[in-house]
Amino acid sequence: MAATPDQSATTTARRKAGRHRGEGQWAVGHHTPLNGNEQFKKEDDGLNVRTRIETIYAKRGFDSIDPNDLRGRMRWWGLYTQRKPGIDGGKTAILEPEELDDRYFMLRVRIDGGRLTTAQLRVIGEISQEYARGTADITDRQNVQLHWIRIEDVPAIWEKLEAVGLSTTEACGDCPRVIIGSPVAGIADDEIIDGTPAVDEIHDRYIGNKEFSNLPRKFKTAISGSPVQDVVHEINDIAFVGVVHPEHGPGFDVWVGGGLSTNPRLAERLGAWVPLDELADVWAGVVGIFRDYGYRRLRNRARLKFLMADWGPAKFRQVLEDEYLKRPLIDGPAPEQPSSRWRDHVGVHRQRDGRFYVGFAPRVGRVDGSTLAKIADLAAAHGSDRLRTTVEQKMLVLDVAEDRVDSLVAGLEALDFQVKPSPFRRGTMACTGIEFCKLAIVETKARGASLIDELERRLPDFDEPLTININGCPNACARIQTADIGLKGQLVLDADGNQVEGYQVHLGGALGLEAGFGRKVRGLKVTSDELPDYVERVLVRFREEREEDERFAAWAARASAESLS
Repeated sequence: MAATPDQSATTTARRKAGRHRGEGQWAVGHHTPLNGNEQFKKEDDGLNVRTRIETIYAKRGFDSIDPNDLRGRMRWWGLYTQRKPGIDGGKTAILEPEELDDRYFMLRVRIDGGRLTTAQLRVIGEISQEYARGTADITDRQNVQLHWIRIEDVPAIWEKLEAVGLSTTEACGDCPRVIIGSPVAGIADDEIIDGTPAVDEIHDRYIGNKEFSNLPRKFKTAISGSPVQDVVHEINDIAFVGVVHPEHGPGFDVWVGGGLSTNPRLAERLGAWVPLDELADVWAGVVGIFRDYGYRRLRNRARLKFLMADWGPAKFRQVLEDEYLKRPLIDGPAPEQPSSRWRDHVGVHRQRDGRFYVGFAPRVGRVDGSTLAKIADLAAAHGSDRLRTTVEQKMLVLDVAEDRVDSLVAGLEALDFQVKPSPFRRGTMACTGIEFCKLAIVETKARGASLIDELERRLPDFDEPLTININGCPNACARIQTADIGLKGQLVLDADGNQVEGYQVHLGGALGLEAGFGRKVRGLKVTSDELPDYVERVLVRFREEREEDERFAAWAARASAESLS
């Protein structure tokens, strides 16, 4: 017998309610763990694993580590098992985690705001040389990652880091990760507002605090008062962007719900202006919403961007005001367009105090421990005690007297760090890749470095700002969807029908000016060996077809598939 309209409506409502119950939102009473990650988090907080590392695992060795600690809770202290050498990309999605695991770890040093002293950088370099086979990568989240770490050495590494004010606390895991901030906070002559006090307040109040140590997934924060908008605010879970309110003066515009990976989404404005001294409270309110209302059923839908997509900014702001802040927020203006097409601070720039900061470019963030120590020594020799990392895998030396700038630049360039790099070195980023990452399918770091060399040789007079982001898998750690040329690692067929490393190509992504995701041309994939030829070909066509002052992203959006192939 056919259902009546009332029966159909009831059935539909029940289905919706069932789906709702299945999302695992704590705020509506759904505390039963719905996947393995939620189960191990319920059984024990990730922060508690440190004691076991220090008292058991470091003494008894790798084989003593509980699997839920090894591939779960240890992330809360910046530790991931790295990829076992010799496993090709075709096996990434086939092998079990224990088959991919090496007996060594990647260790992520948390650097909030990208701020380092020369003593801190020197210690990171020393740890790299003593415990990490010299490895060190500057990430696009302002951290430094080390590899080849033995569990037996972790307590000693923590002791050395903490002695100089650094840590690995919540550098990974389902928690608030590093707070990225403007690398020129407090020193840039054109700064709207210095967000450093808010970075420090959030860190001191909440990092390592169990109030927010069990979130549905990772939570990414960005704070910048720079008109350059130098923290990729559009793709963070929460971001505070410097603005001037016509009545209240300098403060921050609030953006929520950005993120990339396989379901990219740009953050949205809440339309609220927040003064500096209230920023930490607003941050905590947003994290509280994520903790309580975030989706915990499926890991691939657990990021805050999915809740924002369902709620929209108006409802999100209302819940924030009514349930968490218990007060309304002040309406505020949107930020102006970024004041520069480059947002990495590379080059020589005057500070507000008359001294200078010098930004320089490693190759795709790849450095080593010995070189980090040399950078620290070089900075100290030129009167600086402060350095910064950036979200573009670059570094800055601050507080350099005018008469010492040329000598510092010469010293950096002697270490192969360019202060006036080509657009290719300046604009190319790469994730960790198959060398160490268990999720990766292809190599990235060496490929990015060789691509820079080839493009500099082939197109020495190319001088347009350009971003080339190389990722070893679909997870977009290197922000492939927002690059002029984004390269997503995958296995492809070469001309002879052999399966080889290659990339799916995204073209014309952007942040800042006309932010959006890159265009994918059907069937457009290149092998790793073909990559220099392909990029050269596309850039030559861009120069031939572009209109006056047209950016690469704008050209790529209108260019024919033939021009982009």
